[in-house]
Amino acid sequence: MCLGVPGRIIEIRGQTATVDFWGVRRETRLDVIDEPVEPGDYILNHVGFAIRRIPPGEIDETLALYELLLKEADGDMMAADVRGEITGAPRDRAPAKESSDA
Repeated sequence: MCLGVPGRIIEIRGQTATVDFWGVRRETRLDVIDEPVEPGDYILNHVGFAIRRIPPGEIDETLALYELLLKEADGDMMAADVRGEITGAPRDRAPAKESSDA
């Protein structure tokens, strides 16, 4: 099974974004994403490509689901897929959320 991993866009340069995945920053391509994105947006990454912008109203629920998956499913193949996407990332920290207080 293939699984996407959520992350927060830090910076965009052309069709490449620097994305934070639980404290690990990786380059992600923006060629196939479903709608325009900007720094601070959350995306779903699959094999180095942003495939979906996560709507702001779904971010907390999405991150909570992945945190639960990583915490509870040790040894599970799906959890291994997620860990493989964010290799080296601490498991107890979600991507930092931008404050909406401006």
